[in-house]
Amino acid sequence: MSVFTAAADQSLCTPLPVLGKDVTVPLVTGGEVTYAALDYAASAPALQRVWDDVAAYAPYYGSVHRGAGYLSQLSTDLFENSRATVAEFLGCRADDQVIFTRSTTDSLNLLAAVVPADCQVFVYETEHHASLLPWRDARVTYLNAPRTPAQAVETLERALADRDPYGPALVCVTGASNVTGELWPVKELAAAAHAHGARIVLDAAQLAPHHPVDIAELDVDWVAFSGHKLYAPFGSGVLAGRADWLQDAEPYLAGGGASRKVARRTDGGVDVEWHSTAARHEAGSPNVIGVYSIASACKALTEAGFDRLVAREQQLVTRVREGLAEVPQVKVLSLFGDDAPRVGVISFVVEGWNSSHFAAALSAEYGIGVRDGLFCAHPLVRTLLGSNPQDPGECGAPEAEPGERSLNAIRVSFGAGTPDEHIERFVRAVKELVSKGAQWKYRTEDGRCVPDRGAAQL
Repeated sequence: MSVFTAAADQSLCTPLPVLGKDVTVPLVTGGEVTYAALDYAASAPALQRVWDDVAAYAPYYGSVHRGAGYLSQLSTDLFENSRATVAEFLGCRADDQVIFTRSTTDSLNLLAAVVPADCQVFVYETEHHASLLPWRDARVTYLNAPRTPAQAVETLERALADRDPYGPALVCVTGASNVTGELWPVKELAAAAHAHGARIVLDAAQLAPHHPVDIAELDVDWVAFSGHKLYAPFGSGVLAGRADWLQDAEPYLAGGGASRKVARRTDGGVDVEWHSTAARHEAGSPNVIGVYSIASACKALTEAGFDRLVAREQQLVTRVREGLAEVPQVKVLSLFGDDAPRVGVISFVVEGWNSSHFAAALSAEYGIGVRDGLFCAHPLVRTLLGSNPQDPGECGAPEAEPGERSLNAIRVSFGAGTPDEHIERFVRAVKELVSKGAQWKYRTEDGRCVPDRGAAQL
């Protein structure tokens, strides 16, 4: 079975318990309502299981790789066992390394720092900025947005065929778009890259929380993802994959933990022998709690059964898409078309509405948290909206007043902890806002659309 396909015969699971599921928020129209967190693509709520595991460990916190005491030894074991858990979760090969970082952005910047000096990097314009921007010291070829998965592969093959075949090359691609939620043909892109002597890194920030990611099966060279999108709070991330470029490069950060041996020379200088293991790029005291939270989330998702989680999420995706399709004024953004498989990430615009005004009304009048803007994927959103790269508009800073068209979009995203009721409330709210309008007046304040508290109800 493909890693991107849910088993049809698996019974659906209930939502996984997450923190904040009973939090109530005030409505501008009066009263309170249980908050509907539908911004998973930015930061997913922490699983209750993760929180409980971290709380149980917290009294035993100690320095890692630094002490002989019992708590230090226990924390070191927990840290390294977490590395093994993540390796198993990702299907790592025997000689792959798992390096802990701060986030997907940090992971890809780490990889950018270790690529050979003459490396040519190929990146689609559709990437999140975490994948689009780190390659400042490499020769970068930006690829146009494809309109089908097959076109994505063809575009890459043409670009690789035209490159210098004797230099190193790296392809960077997302597994699931943070704007449209659409799944990319990762295995086919990996095959194309390897056929032309290139390597490939998978940005799995939006894929790993929704689908199994198997490095060996997908045949990618590296995978990067963030804990805060995988139901694990605390700033931690992962870069996992081939060790050679990582071992050959200078440490990402120079300092304690990365060095195996440091000695003064007779001329007054310093000689340093760096570690060849993952520690080479993990200088400083590590975020043990963040690392453990990622490992706990990996275990929780695996034990819940990814097939069942995927199947239930696809039901939620279908409900949202069918509900939005019933509103003619709503346009769902897509690269690959309505039938493209996707995770629980859907972006749209509403005719006659400023996207930030619409998102603000969902929050203030319905207690629904979504996201508006360009989602740190400016070139992609502008392409999907049919605007020019020079047109105004930026993440979270609308330049249009409420009611005017804006050059950004609305994104609803959900996952393993989302109750059915939150999806139903969202669909109802969209229909009511479009048919009846907002119940309150809004204004722009510090670049955000907010309720005008001094205004009367409409």
